[in-house]
Amino acid sequence: MLESQTAILWLVLFSAIFAIAGLAFARRHQDGLEDFIVARNSQTSQATLLTLLATTMGTWVLFGPAESATWGGIGAILGYALGALIPRLVMIPLGVRIRQLMPTGHTLTEFVYARYGRSVYVVVLSIMLFYLFISLTAGLTGIAQMVALLAPVPLWITASIVMLSTLLYTLYGGLKVTIFTDRIQMFVILPFILLILVLGWQATGGITPVIEGLQEKAPHLLNPFNSTGMETGVTFFLAVCLTGLFYQGTWQRIFAAKDNKAIRNGFIFSGLISFPIILALGLFGLAFVGLSVPGTGSTALFSVMLGNAPYWLLIGMIFFGLALIMSSADSTISGFHSLFIIDLNRILPKLEESKLVVASRWLIIVISILALIVASKGFSILYLFLLADLLCCAAAFPVFFGFYNARYQGYQALLSLIGGLVAGFFYFPMPGEPIAFLFESFLLATLIPVAISLALLVLPSKKMFDFTLISKKIKTLSN
Repeated sequence: MLESQTAILWLVLFSAIFAIAGLAFARRHQDGLEDFIVARNSQTSQATLLTLLATTMGTWVLFGPAESATWGGIGAILGYALGALIPRLVMIPLGVRIRQLMPTGHTLTEFVYARYGRSVYVVVLSIMLFYLFISLTAGLTGIAQMVALLAPVPLWITASIVMLSTLLYTLYGGLKVTIFTDRIQMFVILPFILLILVLGWQATGGITPVIEGLQEKAPHLLNPFNSTGMETGVTFFLAVCLTGLFYQGTWQRIFAAKDNKAIRNGFIFSGLISFPIILALGLFGLAFVGLSVPGTGSTALFSVMLGNAPYWLLIGMIFFGLALIMSSADSTISGFHSLFIIDLNRILPKLEESKLVVASRWLIIVISILALIVASKGFSILYLFLLADLLCCAAAFPVFFGFYNARYQGYQALLSLIGGLVAGFFYFPMPGEPIAFLFESFLLATLIPVAISLALLVLPSKKMFDFTLISKKIKTLSN
């Protein structure tokens, strides 16, 4: 274990490297408000691939997949990995479609407002903002707890260093600097993930001891068709998959891609690369159970790998953890920026654009302080994450069905969304209660809106939505 002063020194140094690189890039690329929030049509297939991978590989990949494996085994790992892969594939037709419908667009909420009206827009905007907040808080909590495993550093110190350094370059440079630092961070993240897998294999002694231990202690974790494993897998698949469709950072990259080819290549390959990574990291949860390693399921990866870790590896893990959190946190902050600027512009159309940016920055600073306070307490935010996931599951079909069906009306989308929320919350546990009926909760939240929407479409109606109206309602910001 490292000494706290040593760990803090490395934290500051590594954070400064990323922040200085971002600030230097931002000073050379001050292009205007449009580029600040969407960097429209500027990113190649390779750049899109790297930035999507960076936003996917947050600190949660070191905790979530392995912990889910301790609950549901192989089925849970597959559900988690597929939940990360499928949204990438689904976003290709959705991304092409939204660029076609609103070529000067910036956010998913713009489409929702133009397509469905104010009521559905308010609900979807609230869901997206809530998810961004939970994502930021989860990342800060993850890196703070990770560093605490390596050295006795108070959680608030780690979270503060990360938050301040990320805000410095993201608030100044916008989306372009976020994409730039993503590329740098991926050159840290990918090699280190490979290193973790190699060291993890050595630490476990190979697959044989793990399989033998699981067959003795928890054979159900090896059976992908075990009822618990299947239910856990489906739950995680729905939660991770449908929530990913509402992440504003992804929609920014849709508009930032150079063309439809860049969207297709970037999203396909980022999904194909992230799938085996999440799958492999989830296996640490099985090793944790099979080898009876001391600790808790949430830190399964670290318990398995860092038992007798050398000094250089502990230092490297700090660098790796910072790359993970900063690559996802800066995307989340940039996502906040784009939503605030666009929606404040709708509410206060006469406000100068420079003042829009200032107002958005102050809102982000307030949110960041709140996230920092929550992260410094070391609370488990699993419940809030599951809550955000449930909201997204209920909204998924009502929002995206309207991308294509002209007969689908705003009131039908709203009723379907409300029906999904009511059905999902019926089984969703209250705070402090055992998480016993998540499968039923997520399944109902996802499928009830489908049933309600299709039932309402049976009602006779001659009203058809004119998709050409969407582009006419989207305002282009100055460059």
